[in-house]
Amino acid sequence: MSKPLTASIACAAALLATVAGGVQAAPEEVTYLLPAPPNLPAFAPWMIAQQKGYYADENIKVTFVAARGGVDVAKQIGAGNAIIGGAIGDTPIIVRANGVPVKAVAVLGAGALTQLAVHQDEGIRSVKDLKGKTVTVMAYADTTYYALLGTLRKAGLGKEDVPVQAAGPAGVWQLFAAKKASAMAGAPEWVVNAAEAGAKVELLPAQDSFKSMAQAILASDEAIRTRPELVRKLVRATLRGMDDIVKDPKAAAQVYAQAVPTFKGKEATVERIFALYRQNVYAGQKPLGIIDGARLEAVQKFYVSEGIVARATPVNELYTNQFVGGR
Repeated sequence: MSKPLTASIACAAALLATVAGGVQAAPEEVTYLLPAPPNLPAFAPWMIAQQKGYYADENIKVTFVAARGGVDVAKQIGAGNAIIGGAIGDTPIIVRANGVPVKAVAVLGAGALTQLAVHQDEGIRSVKDLKGKTVTVMAYADTTYYALLGTLRKAGLGKEDVPVQAAGPAGVWQLFAAKKASAMAGAPEWVVNAAEAGAKVELLPAQDSFKSMAQAILASDEAIRTRPELVRKLVRATLRGMDDIVKDPKAAAQVYAQAVPTFKGKEATVERIFALYRQNVYAGQKPLGIIDGARLEAVQKFYVSEGIVARATPVNELYTNQFVGGR
């Protein structure tokens, strides 16, 4: 073979290698389960991550699907129907005791999702002042109710001391705003909803509340073992969405309104919601996403004592921090 021909073949091979190396594989399609409709402000980190292309940066194409609550998310993941999902950090406590093989792989914040709001003019300055007062929650089988029970117990009160009314996701704040209840245990957006409906709202000090959990990202034992890099990418992208809210709630509200058009023109409301998440839920977590095993163990101990779950699960089976903190 002549030298010019050999050189031509070598050049062609080099060119093909360069082209092949520059072609990215098609994005991996992933179904991401959420416990309620994705357009709720509680899921803003996920929607912002989608809108700003953070999943695309990981070469993932995400489709969000609403399940019927966090327990349903966990069951679907455990059954292999999805690789990833969102719930509350204590959801593995509930489902793992029933044999569902899922773990929390990140939590979105060092605070609790549940906020305890009261009316400023009713003289309620501590949890003990709630004795005999009506408190609304979304449902009796919801983590906001469990968090309320823990807070009451911490103050030396029980279910018999405080009338609790399950009112649904709208009624929980509407009854409170209408002064048909003295307090409300719920997510930050409900606090803002009540305030914008005219209620003079005050939050009881976080240190007086039971240390329940923030929202979490869940994955199955199988996914953690066999698809760790995919789980890592999904966690990383979602936490970037949360970090945007922490760094600049106003800018994040603008992005969110683009992602969820029903909030177009309501950016000021979204910003107030984000500011509350930033202050009371997301704040103080270093690194982002890290799970406090001792806190999770304390929540489980309470759940067992209340009969919410029949037995405790070894805490290291409930979570892993292998996907956060640059690991």
